[in-house]
This record gives sequence, C-alpha cells and structure tokens, in this order.
Amino acid sequence: MNYTERAFTFSCAGETLVGVLAMPEKPRNQRGVLIVVGGPQYRVGSHRQFLLLSRRLAEAGMPVLRYDYRGMGDSSGDIRTFEAVTEDLRAAVDVFSKEAPSVKEVAIWGLCDAASAALMYAADDKRVCALALANPWVRTAEGYANAMVKHYYGSRFMQWDFWRKLLSGQVNVFASLCGLLGNLRARAAKKDKATASMSLPDRMGSGLQRFSGPVMFLLSGEDLTAQEFEETIKSSPLWQRALERPAVEWRRLDAATHTFSSSVWRDQVADWTIEWVTSW
Repeated sequence: MNYTERAFTFSCAGETLVGVLAMPEKPRNQRGVLIVVGGPQYRVGSHRQFLLLSRRLAEAGMPVLRYDYRGMGDSSGDIRTFEAVTEDLRAAVDVFSKEAPSVKEVAIWGLCDAASAALMYAADDKRVCALALANPWVRTAEGYANAMVKHYYGSRFMQWDFWRKLLSGQVNVFASLCGLLGNLRARAAKKDKATASMSLPDRMGSGLQRFSGPVMFLLSGEDLTAQEFEETIKSSPLWQRALERPAVEWRRLDAATHTFSSSVWRDQVADWTIEWVTSW
C-alpha cells in the first residue's frame, strides 16, 4: 500500500519534540502504532530498525509515529532516563491522533527500556489499546547476576574456544573467576526488606496487571537482557499472576540479537507485529 512520511514538531513540558508520521493512503482501521525508542538512541534506531519497521507497518495499512524523547535525537531539553518519560509518552499519544485523525486507538511498540516505560504507562492512558514489548529491561543487580551465571558463564565453560584460550594463556583466569564469584555473591544476596519502593520488575508487573489490552512479548535468544527478563519473571509471583491475564502472546527468535540486527530477524519481527495488530 502507498504511504507518505512527514516530519513535524510538537510540544512537551515546554520543549520541542520531533516526530515522523508514516501515513498509509487508506488506513485499514482506526488503530495506529506508536514506536517508542529504547535508549540511548533516536527515532531511526540501530541499523535503521525503527525506520524500517515503521515503513513495513505503513505498507500494511497502519499509521505509525516514531519520535525522539526530550534530550534525544533532534528533540530539545535535558536527557532523561526511561523512568522519567511519562510526559513524553502522553504528548506523543496526544499528537498522534491530531496528526492522524483516523487513529482512535494506539498500540505501543517498544524495545528494551522503552518496553519497560510502556508497561508502566499504558494502564493510565485509555487510548493505549495494546503493547508489543521487545526484550524488556528489568535490570537489577540480583537479576543481572542470575542471568550472567546461568546464560553467560554456564555456556562459556562449555565452549572449546574458551578452554583453548585458557590453556594458551589468552584468558585472564583471575579476572574470570572474580567475575563469576562476584555474580554468585550478588545472586545469593537477599533484597533489602526495608525498602519502601517497588523494584523496577515489580512496577512493570503491576503495570501489566492493571492493563487490559492485548500484549505481545518479542524475545531474542542471544540477548542477555531478554534472558534476564525471562529469569526474573519466572521467580516473581507478581509477574506470574499478571501473566495469567488473557491476550498475552509470546514470540521468540532463538538466534537473534538484542536489536534484531539482521534483515531476516527484522522482517520476522515486522511480520509478527502486523499479524498481531490485525488479529483483534
């Protein structure tokens, strides 16, 4: 389907944000996709990931908006973390329906900490109808240690290349052992029960519990962030309860990297996204 692309600016808390709207000639319905960028990067994405995804979705008849947070890319303001982009998300949803009047419902597609931000935001904005979450960021010291011990050190010690380098003196044994022991200590450490605030994974899980729309998780098999996410939710009663909700789907590319860096992986993600967005 034919589509046009148009750049424009919009306001957020006194700053100027830059967005790009891909608009199909004949939108297939009243649903649009807002691509939220994981940081620190801008609206094009690594190896043009978000630009290419946007164009594939627009070709399939979906209006798509991608944009830069305050302080990133071409947008003005101070750089901020993903935990401080609520105003940016709301401003983007606001302007989406203004610039694309056919859009009445917004599905958010987010990678890494953008997926985390979307989970914590979506339930508070009734215009958000669905979430596509790629390799969500749940980083805690304990979770990172678990993932490193299970997925990095475990597989590393099974590789002949590691032992060849070890025997030839190319591996710093002391540094490797220190890293492993440090992660084992962090893995065994108990969380501080006195803390009054919820952890990042719990805030995300709580957001999922409160959100009623369809959710699709996209996971890369060769990505420590995705592995950490999987390990974290397995051991979280809150997440297990949240995942009992209906309309949760899983897609996994076992050989893919964090940003789906090959054209084959990017195309598969785009195909899954189109199939999912048009399935309800």
